[in-house]
Amino acid sequence: MKYNILMVEDEEGLIITLGDRLRSEGYNLDVEKDGECGYQTAILKSYDIILLDIMLPRKGGYDILRDLRQHGVSCPVIMLSAKSQTIDKVLGLKLGADDYVTKPFDTTELLARIEAALRRSQISGGNRSTAEKVRFGEFELSTRTAELRKGDTLIDTSAREYHLLRYFLDHPDEVISRDTLLNEVWGYDAMPNTRTVDVHIAWLRQKIEDVPRHPRHLLTVHGLGYRFVPNP
Repeated sequence: MKYNILMVEDEEGLIITLGDRLRSEGYNLDVEKDGECGYQTAILKSYDIILLDIMLPRKGGYDILRDLRQHGVSCPVIMLSAKSQTIDKVLGLKLGADDYVTKPFDTTELLARIEAALRRSQISGGNRSTAEKVRFGEFELSTRTAELRKGDTLIDTSAREYHLLRYFLDHPDEVISRDTLLNEVWGYDAMPNTRTVDVHIAWLRQKIEDVPRHPRHLLTVHGLGYRFVPNP
């Protein structure tokens, strides 16, 4: 199967070198050098993944990403940027990016991240809810704006917490191992250890459980992993 990639990038050297590599790896590639044209192409055609620069003429990458998600485009988006500050990465992930790669980058690593994003998308495609809002208990998660609310109250979540919660909501009542969560939520080969999963689970429980030490939604299955119960 040949995957279709849209690269929205105005750096000519990168377009040539990365474009040649992606085509040699068997991907079908479209390139747009203008942000507005990139946005229009992304909503008119169907892509398996989008590589999106941030600094673009006419329409910036953050605005493109926000508008794509609001328009219902749900394919994976990897942001490519010379901006390396944590706040820039967090903003991209909050807006709905699946990954963020800082320039200059190793092409082999980017290819691994593309493969991981495609794999996650393919695996979750049959399970993932297409609803704009997913409800559980007293909470509502917007899949377009990545916002979690309890009633009228907005609950602040990190991008990783959002993706973790989204994965659990896509797999309700299933026992999911820590290794599976690392593969599917963190994604690529340079992954942290399973302790990282436990830490993020603890943070997420602080936000969705009335009594985090005695959770009702996000349960530990000793020796196996975790199970998410939407409506206990």
